[in-house]
Amino acid sequence: MRVLAGIRLHTFTNTAEAVYRAYVRQIGAGAVAAGGFITLIKTIPTIISSFKESVGSMKEKAGAVVSRTENDLSFKTVILGSIALIIVMALMPQLPGDSIINKLLIGILIVVFGFFFVTVSSRIVGIIGSSNNPISGMTIATIMGTALIFIAVGWTGKFYEPMALVVGGLVCIAAANAGATSQDLKTGYIVGATPKYQQLALFIGAIVSSIVIGITVKILDTPTADMVSRGINHAIGEKYAAPQATLMATLIKGLLSFNLDWNFVLVGVFLAITVELMGVKALSFAVGAYLPLSTTLPIFAGGAIKGIVDWKAKRSKKNVEDAELGKGSLFATGLVAGGALAGVVVALLSVDEGIAAKIQSWSLEPTLHVIFDSSGYQILGTLFFCFMGWVLYKIATKD
Repeated sequence: MRVLAGIRLHTFTNTAEAVYRAYVRQIGAGAVAAGGFITLIKTIPTIISSFKESVGSMKEKAGAVVSRTENDLSFKTVILGSIALIIVMALMPQLPGDSIINKLLIGILIVVFGFFFVTVSSRIVGIIGSSNNPISGMTIATIMGTALIFIAVGWTGKFYEPMALVVGGLVCIAAANAGATSQDLKTGYIVGATPKYQQLALFIGAIVSSIVIGITVKILDTPTADMVSRGINHAIGEKYAAPQATLMATLIKGLLSFNLDWNFVLVGVFLAITVELMGVKALSFAVGAYLPLSTTLPIFAGGAIKGIVDWKAKRSKKNVEDAELGKGSLFATGLVAGGALAGVVVALLSVDEGIAAKIQSWSLEPTLHVIFDSSGYQILGTLFFCFMGWVLYKIATKD
C-alpha cells in the first residue's frame, strides 16, 4: 500500500494535489461510505413507517371514491412504468453491457433500489425538509450494494464499472426527483391542485430536462484534436473536476477491481464513526473531508457570513424565523445557480478549440504576471472573492 501511495505522490508535481489524491481522497471515500450507511441506519424507523403507510394507502384506495384533490396516478401505472423501464434499458444499445441479461439486471436493480430509496426520500422531505435529504448516502449505499451484487455473481473488473455507475446515477436522480415531487405535491395540496395533473407535468419536466442535459453531456463528450477518443473524462474532466462523481468512481473501481487502499479507507470509516459519536452529522463531515478545499472553502465562508448575520440579528432582537427566506439566503442561492450555469457555459465554450483559444487570448494572466510574481497574481482572485463576501453580507443585513 505504501509503495502504491508513493507512486501516486511522484505522479503529481503539486505536493498538495499529490497528498490529496494519494491519502485524503481514500480516507474521505471511506468516511463518506460510513457516513452514508450511518445516515441510512438512523432512518430505518422512517423507512419502515413509510412502507407501512404506502401499503396502507393502497389498500384504502382500492374500490373507494377518491376526491379530486386526492386523485393521483394509479399504482398500476407505477408497475407498468417500472416494467417498461426495465424493457427499454435491456434494449438500449447505448447502455454498458454485452448482453440483454446484463442490462436486465441493471434495470431490475434500478427499480428495486429506486422503489426503496424514492420512498425514503419522499418521507424524509416531508418530515425534515429537502435540505436534510441524504441523497449522497442513498447513492453511496446503492453503488456499494450494486458492486457487492456484481461481485457475488462474478462480475468484477473494469468492464462492469460503468454498469454499477449507471445504477447509482439513475437511483440518485430518482431519489432527488422524489424529494422535489413531494414538495410540489405538498404545495399543490395547500392550493387545492389535482395531484394527477401535477404528476403528468412533472413527467414532462423530467423528459425535457433529460433531453437538454443529454445534449449538453454529448457536446462536452466531443473529443478535441489533441485528445482524440478521450472525451469528457479527460478533455473536459481533467480541467473542470467533479469531486463528487470522482468519489463514486473511486468506490466502484476499488470494489470491483479489488484495489481500494483499505488501510486508508478504514481510517475514514472510524473517523466517521468517531464524529457521529461526538454528536456531529457524520455524512456532512465526511463529504467535507473528501472534497478539496477549493470546493469547501466557499461553503465555509458562506456559513461564516450567515453566522455573523444571525448573531447580529439576535443582538438587535430582529426576527430571524424567516432567515431561510431572507435576502441573504436568496442571494446565496442565486450565486450557486449562477456559478453552476457559468461553469457549464465555460465548459461548452472550451469544447471548440478556436473559441477556447480566443478566450485565452483575452486573459489578463500575462499582464498580471508582470505586475505580480509567478503566483502573486492570485491575490486578485482573493480580493474579488472577499468583495463578493462583503456584498453577500451587506445584502443579508439589509432591511
